[in-house]
Amino acid sequence: MAFLFWKKKRGVEGVEPAAENVEQPVQNKISDAINASSEIISEPELVSAAEVQKPELASAPEKPAGLVQEKPAELEAVELPKRSAKKGIRSLFSRVKFDPENIDELEDTLIQADFGVDAAAAIVAEVKSRAKKQGAKTDKELKEILAAVLEENLEHSGKALNLSDGKTPYVILVVGVNGVGKTTTIGKLANWLVQGGFKVVIGAADTFRAAAVDQVATWADRAGATLIRPKQEGQDPASVAFETVDEAIKQDADIVIIDTAGRLQNKADLMHELDKIRRVIEKQAAISEVLLVLDATTGQNGLTQAKAFAEVANVSGVVLTKLDGTAKGGIVYSIQRELQIPVKLVGVGEGIDDFAFFDAKEFANGLVN
Repeated sequence: MAFLFWKKKRGVEGVEPAAENVEQPVQNKISDAINASSEIISEPELVSAAEVQKPELASAPEKPAGLVQEKPAELEAVELPKRSAKKGIRSLFSRVKFDPENIDELEDTLIQADFGVDAAAAIVAEVKSRAKKQGAKTDKELKEILAAVLEENLEHSGKALNLSDGKTPYVILVVGVNGVGKTTTIGKLANWLVQGGFKVVIGAADTFRAAAVDQVATWADRAGATLIRPKQEGQDPASVAFETVDEAIKQDADIVIIDTAGRLQNKADLMHELDKIRRVIEKQAAISEVLLVLDATTGQNGLTQAKAFAEVANVSGVVLTKLDGTAKGGIVYSIQRELQIPVKLVGVGEGIDDFAFFDAKEFANGLVN
């Protein structure tokens, strides 16, 4: 996966707090950030890493309120460790024969794998058409055609993480319901970024569950990332998010990852909370990614979750977890087809390295073979 990422060179001056704001208490700055505007600042346009050309000197990041730009931050390219999800993808055809005589049964197989009825019918029709044109008759030939069709439909131009525009710290907001692997994903992502040389700060903004803070603390320690905890139980999540970004700027960190509460019972409350978190963060730094974590084993229920969060959280990408435990990977197809949101990352195990970028070709071949 040839993505190009950038970080600030260490020892080069970047942004520093303005003198008049240095003494202002953090809590006052949080209140100012929340009260300054009731509008949600629109999500910055994602930049495809493949389109980024290596700059001699990066253009200066936009000046968030309360900060001054001393001089542009000099960037250096980051080569992150390679990860593959191939071993974790289960084939659709482990128990199903696939030949010209029973090609219509492929539709049932795809539906069971959560591709959705309309998508399954369209895929089968395309496979039939190409098989007829190419004279394909063997199991191998038909699977090659199916893999090609799936790859073409699963490819997405926005699959790269937005870690390329030089506007550090890159802020990643992680959302999703409880139990989908959100905390594990944060730990894996942080570990991978630290291995690549990024300096990572994690904010434990799921303050309604003490266990959630302890869990993310364990993963942060394993990953070698700095953790910002709530100062007291039940602290306002937005204030934790603000303090995390504030500390990341002070430490000249490259990446901020913010954990959030996984409640979806009341969409209005979720909207209010995420809105507030977004506002206080964007007073200091742009939000690079809002990643929605989904459990691949939940099937079409995952699509329902994706629709709900997409309405309130400006989701820019999906992380699909527990992919190693199911052949229901068609949920990827459904999400990208119906919501136009790219699946960016996949989790294929419980280990800290069991994590990879979503690769359409690898995924399609894994499902078919």
